Amino acid sequence: MTQRKVQYWVIPPGADAEFIASMEEVLDTYEEPYHSDYPVLCMDEQPVQLHQEIRRPIPATRRHARRVDYEYERCGTASVFMFTEPLSGWREVRVRDRRTKVDWAMEIKRLLTTRYRSARKVILVCDHLNTHTQGAFYETFPAEEARRLVRRIEFRRTPKHGSWLNIAENELSTMTRQCVSGRRFESVQRLRTETKAWSDPSNKKQRTVDWQFQVTDARIKLKSLYPKSKS
Repeated sequence: MTQRKVQYWVIPPGADAEFIASMEEVLDTYEEPYHSDYPVLCMDEQPVQLHQEIRRPIPATRRHARRVDYEYERCGTASVFMFTEPLSGWREVRVRDRRTKVDWAMEIKRLLTTRYRSARKVILVCDHLNTHTQGAFYETFPAEEARRLVRRIEFRRTPKHGSWLNIAENELSTMTRQCVSGRRFESVQRLRTETKAWSDPSNKKQRTVDWQFQVTDARIKLKSLYPKSKS
């Protein structure tokens, strides 16, 4: 029997009012002008498998590429958090040992008390992952502190099957291609060093995001996703 190849893809839902509502809210968010009191922050995360070389790689020469043995030793996993401000051209990569609710809440608190300490409220674009919740703050900090942090965040969540709407996912994909793919990292510290070396030059260039897909575009190009009005 002939086996056919399978291509994995994010298959959009049928007409879905909740999908549309979340999508349009995120798209409207990206059209808002920059305001230091209400900065728009996008975040995403992904796991990275840590590997250690068993045999020393052979350096590249003029005739041969760098040669790495196919065998390796597993060294656990790490979690990479990507934070980016589309309109200011700022992004930051944070690497942690785990990707729990506590890790996420601690990273958000760090930003609220440092970079955004003067902001009235941070508009946070993120997905529906079960660690990205208001409850995560209450599981991590005393109730009074948790409430104080939550009040300074306004969530704008991307819809299920709509992760492409998160600019942080695009940044994370770029970082993965340019810095992580095809390489082996034996420790969290090494991964931190390399991802920081990627993000620092990008910030110096102030590479902003020119997001051009708007609500008006969505209503034309994604017309099939919109429910038919019953009025």
